[in-house]
Amino acid sequence: MDFGIGFLTNNIMLPILDFFYGIVPSYGLAIVALTLVIRFALYPLNAGSIRNMRRMKVAQPLMQKRVKEIQERYKDNPTKLQEEMSGVYKEFGNPLAGCFPVLLQMPILFALFATLRGSPFADINYDVNVQVFPQEKIEQIQPQVFSTPPKAIYVSDGSHFPISAVVPGGNKLVVGEKTDVRLQTAEGETIQALVTQYNDDIDSFKPKWEVTKGDDIVSVDEAGHITALAPGEATVRVQAPGLAANKGFLFIKALGRIGVTGEDGAIHWDILIMILGFGASLYLNQVLSGQGSATDNSQQAAVNKFTPIIFSGMFLFFPLPAGVLMYMLIANIFQTLQTFILSREPLPENLQKIVDAEAKAEDDRKTLPFEPGRSKKKKA
Repeated sequence: MDFGIGFLTNNIMLPILDFFYGIVPSYGLAIVALTLVIRFALYPLNAGSIRNMRRMKVAQPLMQKRVKEIQERYKDNPTKLQEEMSGVYKEFGNPLAGCFPVLLQMPILFALFATLRGSPFADINYDVNVQVFPQEKIEQIQPQVFSTPPKAIYVSDGSHFPISAVVPGGNKLVVGEKTDVRLQTAEGETIQALVTQYNDDIDSFKPKWEVTKGDDIVSVDEAGHITALAPGEATVRVQAPGLAANKGFLFIKALGRIGVTGEDGAIHWDILIMILGFGASLYLNQVLSGQGSATDNSQQAAVNKFTPIIFSGMFLFFPLPAGVLMYMLIANIFQTLQTFILSREPLPENLQKIVDAEAKAEDDRKTLPFEPGRSKKKKA
């Protein structure tokens, strides 16, 4: 049994998606609601990470100075060094503490990402590898059912089932042999039967079969019937259509649309707007969290400056479906608002003392250079 990303997708993400689609029949609104539900659920974990990052930003300069002094003082006494280091982490906090909440929520976010890249927002492909042998080797082949891992496929709005691509006679054939590639459940119910039962518009859901490798080795017709033509290896792809791939939402023309430009070279402004919005929200989040502030490390400052540009530009070369970009934009805006709210919280008392001490030291540094001049004037 799958207890990984597939388990989270099928048992958490899709039920939430179906629930909201049942209330408001719009896959775009369902994506918004699903994203917000997951983000609110992860709010406490994310808040812990943001608070720790903020505290580390305040404490890091003094903490680094203290650590360096301890390492130098107790470099020949590992036991005392470890003891003193524990005291530093107790006083300032552990820099790695903020990583745990992030790691804990990653499986859920991956599952959400996988959900929005799957059915009904995108066409789902199954690749079946076929081996064809000469006729004289027919006695060496033992028929054995071939099946791909199941994927959740929407056969109608709100109705989805775990579907696998199955070759009943196996994927090892001899020249001249014929077989079928079927989309069906583990119980053997075909996808065509499910569409007939749950979808009033049968023509809206039509799987496609094609040979993607070795079209001289096998052929496949529109019903999924494979014919072995010559010895060798081939790949047959079965595609289950995504029902919401061509449906729009607000300014988004199609939730399944991929890429800033189309095949005809036309610019997809909806995709471009979301990519730019993602970059802007990422930059604003950096400013609020302090990552984009000035730093003595010029290399780190450059990384902070160009991170939003790099991540945004990445989607130009590694395009994502519009529905996934919409989720990422909404999640980033939510993260930015959360960072803003948490940045208004008072710092822990011990860290506030550090801030006050640093501010006083900064004032002293600005004042002291003028003192000798003032003294000379008084003596004159």
